[in-house]
Amino acid sequence: MLEGQTFIEVFPDYTVPDNLKYVLSNAIVSKVVMKQQTRQLVVHLRSEHIIPRKVLNKVAYDMKKELFGKTSVFISFDDTYELSSAYTLESITNDYWNSILHEVKKMGRVEYSLLSNGEWGFEGNIMTILLEDSFLARDKSRVLKEYLEHLFSHRFGKEIQVGFDFTDDAKQAFYKARNHKLNLEVDMVMSQIKKVESEKKDSDAEDGEGSKEEKKPQRSYSGNFFEERARRQEFSQRRRSKDPDVIYGKDCDGEVVPLEEIVDEIGQVVVRGQILKMELREIRRERTIVSFHITDFTDTIVGKIFIANDQLPEFLDLFEKGKFYKVKGMPRMDTFEHDLTLSSISGIKPIPDFTEKRMDKSLEKRVELHLHTVMSDLDSVVDIKKVINQAKAWGHPAMAITDHGVLQAFPIANHCITMDEPFKIIYGVEGYLVDDLQDVAVNEKGQSLNGTYVVFDLETNDKGQTLLDDYVVFDLETTGFSPIHDAIIEIGAVKVSKGKISDHYSVFVNPQRPIPLRITELTSIDDSMVADAKSIEEILPEFLSFCEGCSLVAHNAEFDVSFIEENAKRQGFETDFTVLDTVQMARLLLTDLNKFKLNTVCKRLNIKQEHHHRAVDDARVTAEVFLRFVEMLEEQDVHTLAKLNDMGAMSPDLIKKAPSYHGIILVKNETGRINLNRLVSASHLDYFNRRPRMPESLIQKYREGLILGSACEAGELFQAVIRGKSEEELAELVRFYDYLEIQPIGNNMFMLESDRYEAKTVEDLQNYNRKIVELGERYHKPVVATCDVHFLNPEDEQYRRILMAGKGFSDADNQAPLYFRTTEEMLEEFAYLGEAKAKEVVITNTNKIADMIEKISPVHPDKCPPVIPKSDETLTKICYDKAHEIYGPDLPDIVEERLQRELNSIISNGFAVMYIIAQKLVWDSNDHGYLVGSRGSVGSSFVATMAGITEVNPLSAHYICPKCHYVDFDSDAVRPYSKKGMSGCDMPDRDCPVCGTPLQKEGHDIPFETFLGFKGNKEPDIDLNFSGEYQSKAHKYVEVIFGEGKAFRAGTIGTLAEKTAYGYVYKYFEERDIHKRRCEMERLAEGCTGVKRTTGQHPGGIIVVPHEHEIYEFTAIQHPANDVNTDIITTHFEYHSIDHNLLKLDILGHDDPTMIRRLEDLTGMDATTIPLDDPEVMSLFHSTDILGITPEDIGGIEMGSLGVPEFGTEFVMQMLKDTNPKCFSDLVRISGLSHGTDVWLGNAQTLIEEGKAEISTAICCRDDIMTYLINMGLDKEQSFTIMESVRKGKGLKPEWEEEMTSHGVPDWYIWSCKKIKYMFPKAHAAAYVMMGWRVAWFKVHKPLAYYAAYFGIRASAFSYEIMCRGKERLDIALTELLKTPKDQQTKKDQDTIRDGRIAQEMYARGFEFMPIDIYKAKARECQIIDGKIMPPLSSVEGLGDKACEQVEEAAKHGPFTSLENFRNQAKVSKTNVDKMVELGILTGLPETDQLTFDFFMAQSQV
Repeated sequence: MLEGQTFIEVFPDYTVPDNLKYVLSNAIVSKVVMKQQTRQLVVHLRSEHIIPRKVLNKVAYDMKKELFGKTSVFISFDDTYELSSAYTLESITNDYWNSILHEVKKMGRVEYSLLSNGEWGFEGNIMTILLEDSFLARDKSRVLKEYLEHLFSHRFGKEIQVGFDFTDDAKQAFYKARNHKLNLEVDMVMSQIKKVESEKKDSDAEDGEGSKEEKKPQRSYSGNFFEERARRQEFSQRRRSKDPDVIYGKDCDGEVVPLEEIVDEIGQVVVRGQILKMELREIRRERTIVSFHITDFTDTIVGKIFIANDQLPEFLDLFEKGKFYKVKGMPRMDTFEHDLTLSSISGIKPIPDFTEKRMDKSLEKRVELHLHTVMSDLDSVVDIKKVINQAKAWGHPAMAITDHGVLQAFPIANHCITMDEPFKIIYGVEGYLVDDLQDVAVNEKGQSLNGTYVVFDLETNDKGQTLLDDYVVFDLETTGFSPIHDAIIEIGAVKVSKGKISDHYSVFVNPQRPIPLRITELTSIDDSMVADAKSIEEILPEFLSFCEGCSLVAHNAEFDVSFIEENAKRQGFETDFTVLDTVQMARLLLTDLNKFKLNTVCKRLNIKQEHHHRAVDDARVTAEVFLRFVEMLEEQDVHTLAKLNDMGAMSPDLIKKAPSYHGIILVKNETGRINLNRLVSASHLDYFNRRPRMPESLIQKYREGLILGSACEAGELFQAVIRGKSEEELAELVRFYDYLEIQPIGNNMFMLESDRYEAKTVEDLQNYNRKIVELGERYHKPVVATCDVHFLNPEDEQYRRILMAGKGFSDADNQAPLYFRTTEEMLEEFAYLGEAKAKEVVITNTNKIADMIEKISPVHPDKCPPVIPKSDETLTKICYDKAHEIYGPDLPDIVEERLQRELNSIISNGFAVMYIIAQKLVWDSNDHGYLVGSRGSVGSSFVATMAGITEVNPLSAHYICPKCHYVDFDSDAVRPYSKKGMSGCDMPDRDCPVCGTPLQKEGHDIPFETFLGFKGNKEPDIDLNFSGEYQSKAHKYVEVIFGEGKAFRAGTIGTLAEKTAYGYVYKYFEERDIHKRRCEMERLAEGCTGVKRTTGQHPGGIIVVPHEHEIYEFTAIQHPANDVNTDIITTHFEYHSIDHNLLKLDILGHDDPTMIRRLEDLTGMDATTIPLDDPEVMSLFHSTDILGITPEDIGGIEMGSLGVPEFGTEFVMQMLKDTNPKCFSDLVRISGLSHGTDVWLGNAQTLIEEGKAEISTAICCRDDIMTYLINMGLDKEQSFTIMESVRKGKGLKPEWEEEMTSHGVPDWYIWSCKKIKYMFPKAHAAAYVMMGWRVAWFKVHKPLAYYAAYFGIRASAFSYEIMCRGKERLDIALTELLKTPKDQQTKKDQDTIRDGRIAQEMYARGFEFMPIDIYKAKARECQIIDGKIMPPLSSVEGLGDKACEQVEEAAKHGPFTSLENFRNQAKVSKTNVDKMVELGILTGLPETDQLTFDFFMAQSQV
């Protein structure tokens, strides 16, 4: 033990990192010397443990920063070591070699290169170093000799002599590599020359042929150079430039400055870069500001120029987004941008693309078999389309996609290729494999759990390695790592017999080598404690004798037993142990735990643990754990090891909690595609625990059509290699895979930075790969070299770095080179295997695997609609039965013709089943008392109306007699309305001329072709709005119709949006205290945009699988967002990828049907009987008069439609004011306008203001276009095509405009069509307005019911505190909210203002809220009591849905005796109780049920 003051005692103000506390607390400071001349503080340190120089340098840097701040004092260490006798010169050099290289690197790059590539060895005290033979090596050897001899003498007290041997092998390898590189460069130059000559020939040929059409000049600068130059010269002369290539300003002379160096106003600079973004802003005096983002990929800056409007078009022809330019200007702080920008620009000049474009020049190409895309959750930034295009451009024959645990890139990749092109995508996955083929009790022989067991634990002297993830616990319970390379230093064991500990065994073992510092820190065992102990050769026979006749038990037994078996093998002992692992038992029995370290398990079982990480103590504790587990198993009637293994084999929990390894699974053929869907589904549904896990037993079951690869360093095989597993174990692992995988050394360089791994040099990492190559040769498995691609190009690592930092990875800035490499890059990477072997693993074997795989489509190629027997006949019967019920036994020709035409179209195209499904769902909803609103164009279908799917009747306006079936479609009374396409309800009331019964008014004049097209083959999309309360029942009913396992929720994929990605970038630089310009952060954010974050579900989409198919033929399945607590199952693929193969039903939840149901319940009214021509209801859309209030009562709102669906927003109320609707059909048109994009503002609104159109003639719904053009004489099919193009925002083709003009279509109509971006269908608008009208009717005629329904269902910001305690408080609250400018109001503020206005309206109409009665109030429903509205409990802010239900339920069981009693009964928080007391809801209740002393005094006086 060293004597003196420790480092921590000498420097108490320095914050020692946790990982250094042990070593520095045992290091002695012998003296501290201040060298005045160099301002250097030298700390002389003595230690019994080697401390790496890199660590000491980091400590010195931190001490300077922490203790001496900005002073000029520098700190250094003079470290010396007093090591135990276990250290030899070889072990000292081995442990200290990286520190030597670290110091030599500072001496010079040459010295470092020589020594890092050299080899060393000892004979006695003579150290011989082998270097390559060169003049430099011989020259520098003298310096290296002096350095090493002094280092060993001064630091370790060892006198050595250093000598050198020289070899020319390295020189020959160097010349060979250089010649190879020169040949590649010559090939590249020659190919570029050929390409230029080819382009020139093509260009000359084009110039010779000429052209009949005048073409716009090409914008590239390699083709018509002289023409381009002439145009630039003409433009630049106006800018007084002598350089013809300058397109703006005078010149761009000067040295280019990297943008990352522009951090201040540094005067005029020249920069170069690519234009990323451009914005134009017109200013006064007919000038425009052109603002642009330019990047040189070190940084980005905004540049601004001012240009005359007449010169702008010509300038924009020469200055384009995506091209490269030199720009000369002044960096200045811009008050508008709040950042440094490039202004006073005096020159802009086009330049060639200066970015490096990697090309694959190898004659034979490799195939990448391990690649991650943006679908690997926040882990890869590889754009699917870009990487496929890059592989094609490089001439690669194929490429695999292997995302982490998911297949969601498949459909996107499939769209990037065609089946007839030679390039092949290999579909696969990097799965998280779990070895579930091992028993809980290994090698069981029928023993009982009450037998005799030896419970033991080991301490070994490895180099401190641990596994990569937190599922593997052996590093934390033992100190060994590799049974081959490490040695045992302590064995502790207890014997358990008949449920009791009967014997102990504890002994130190001399490992005959130094114990590493980390082991001593972990276990407190040092070299002195084992110095006099026996060796393992003497100890092992004793231990085996102690174990004779017993089975073995250990915590993480695989590790412990491997050491015993390896040492037994060396000494010639045969072993045949039965082994139980308490880790496996814990996973099986303690399902509530996620981690199974020994201390965690002990804590869970309340077992006291005194000296963790000491063998004898851990063995005792493990025995107690084991005995407790035996008790638990016996309670479950498990008494034998065989039963225990059976129990483990059936347990998904065991698989969920077991360690997982990476493994590649590639799809070989169609069978494999389906099997992979099965495996991925099971991994997400049955075995998901932080990751989707795949048990190897399941893989074996569905292995047909799949190819398995051993994956990366996180694969089971690679882990076994670095842990030094036995050849037998390695052989067993190799047999499981079809091919083995090795990767570039850079991928695994992190191992050299960590003390968890034995590898210390690049050579060690290469040896791992060599070992896998050797295993491949021995067991005849192809070995392939892959990149494990996570970003496309080397420079793209910055995007992944940002994502990794956002996920909290501390090593995010140390990105491995996981980029997509060319064949030459990979051959160079694996040159250390030898030229022939490198070619084999890089080219031959990757192509061999690719050739084994068929080219397939990852999604089912065929349309597979579900089948309902006799759906054609059923639909026809339902429709005709309903038609006869309404229109009589003899159907009018117009009804017969429309019905027959639609049925023929629907049935012939196989769509009848979709109608039957919708009919069944709607009828079931109606049976449950809920109306269903139709969406989309389904209301265009008369068959849908007759089948009861929609209430919208698409026939033209007509009268129907409900008694004698008189029908009038074309009398003089009807014709004025039908001619204008108005609704039947717009017509005046009439009595039947035959029987005198009041006629019903029907029809909205909507063509069927809007729905299915004139050929009837357009895919029908039947969208239905069900009540939110019924929606889940509708989903379940789909399963009733088609059977269990045939209906799934439509899955969605959530990716990083631009704003979220910007947040990641902003946080990254903020955490590192780095300032970046906003434009640079936007550039980086763009590289992160589109990366998958999560999965979800469509709000109402249901995917239906036909009876004769399985879902796995189309997609895998999973829980949304991998939520294991939900029973909802979604498609794994984003639903758009498969909705052309499978039927998707839109069963959406909506408030309108719920509100109608509530209004019916409150009033007893049947909402379907409400007339759609009530003039009092119509007046709501003009003023507030019918409500008996003035606009001033509700904040100046002029309409009475506040709170009416479709018509309650400011935007639509302004439309009502502008259009002055007269009838129901006008409201339908307004609804169409309000839901369209660029249909009203700047379009119909302008035309109406200018008098060119009216609400009845403007384009309001998509149907208007088709019907109008047909009426103008255009062909029906062409009219439909034009409508489809316009309604999708694709505008008009020139030939269509000509055709429209020739048929008399006015210019304003054509102008309007070209402005539209999206249009609403008339049927959808009509359905919405019908629902809205009914709600409006209740508002006028049943106001209390309306307000009760509104505040209980639609009001998302209904607040008891703000709205229910009187008009005055409400007015004050709204006034306060309205002080905030509209653009600064939160969503909650806006919703509160909206709901508050409706509450103001209610008060103004003379209605009031009553206080909440805790015993009467409902959780979520308003009630009408004594002419007043009692708000629901949910109106109390902070009281969640569950809490409201608990309060309502608790109130049913009698009065509450105190606030404490209420809190306990209702199970609500004290905060909620305090809020309810404050609002007067819980008045009169004492705080607790305890009677006070004052109470007793009062009673005694009575």
